[in-house]
Amino acid sequence: MTPLPIVKPPALHPGDRVGIVAPASAVEREQLRWGCDALRSLGYEPVYDDSILERDLYFAGTTERRARELEAMFVREDVRAIVCARGGYGCNYLLPHFDLDVIRRHPKIFAGYSDATTLLTWFHDATGLVTFHAPMVAKDFAALHGVDVPSWQAQMTGQPALASPVPLWPIMPGRAEGRLYGGCLSMLAASLGTPYEIQTEDTILLVEDIAAKPFQIDRMLMQLKLAGKLQGVRGIVFGPMRDCAPPPDSNYTLIDVLRRLVADMDIPVGFGINSGHVEYGNVTLALGVRVSLAVEKDSAVLSTLETAVTI
Repeated sequence: MTPLPIVKPPALHPGDRVGIVAPASAVEREQLRWGCDALRSLGYEPVYDDSILERDLYFAGTTERRARELEAMFVREDVRAIVCARGGYGCNYLLPHFDLDVIRRHPKIFAGYSDATTLLTWFHDATGLVTFHAPMVAKDFAALHGVDVPSWQAQMTGQPALASPVPLWPIMPGRAEGRLYGGCLSMLAASLGTPYEIQTEDTILLVEDIAAKPFQIDRMLMQLKLAGKLQGVRGIVFGPMRDCAPPPDSNYTLIDVLRRLVADMDIPVGFGINSGHVEYGNVTLALGVRVSLAVEKDSAVLSTLETAVTI
């Protein structure tokens, strides 16, 4: 599948309204309030529908409510960006119920991670929209030092492209360029065999997850590999893979597991980009823009080659 032409959303600036949506798990009122306070401290005006606090089992309301909420935020002329309140589980329910023509007519910044990976990748694949693997309101913005503000502001306002703000561990040496793409490994693997399957050709693949055992990470990566989804990948950059270490008495590390998996691919691979499921300082990354990955024996750097928004 040939990637669609890139569609860059309009930039976000202080004073703009930011729409908050809950496309997956239920949201806690207090955490939502704290996250909105943090957005206000950065100069934005957060807005959300009162129905965002609804519950249906473990979801933030029914599928219909969540899909209509998301569509409404894209349509609203006073909203400049849309940020997920949290992840959890449930974005896959929205896929058959969301009208992609809404995005095509109203391209906007859409940000999240974790379960929202499902929407980030599908929106990009189906419309060409640049999406953002970025902090969420009731998670990172609600936590002290939860957001890497410089990368957020740079990506959202179209400032000059920056190198990765955190050093990466080298796993496999090499240099490559491609579209940054990906997100939570569990969601990437879950897309396979569906009409919403990820499209990884000519990408620097971002892979991150939380609380998965090394053999589970191995299994999901092998699933991508056997499905041909790593064949056209130009490079891989892993997140910190929080709480994914083997038991203390193991004679191997997670890096050993990853190195074996990519050893035959002849592509650069780095580890540790602080985006997604992180402890603090969540870095904003734009999916769909060109990046370069340079991995040497003792260092690795991911650099963006273009801005992610239109000014």
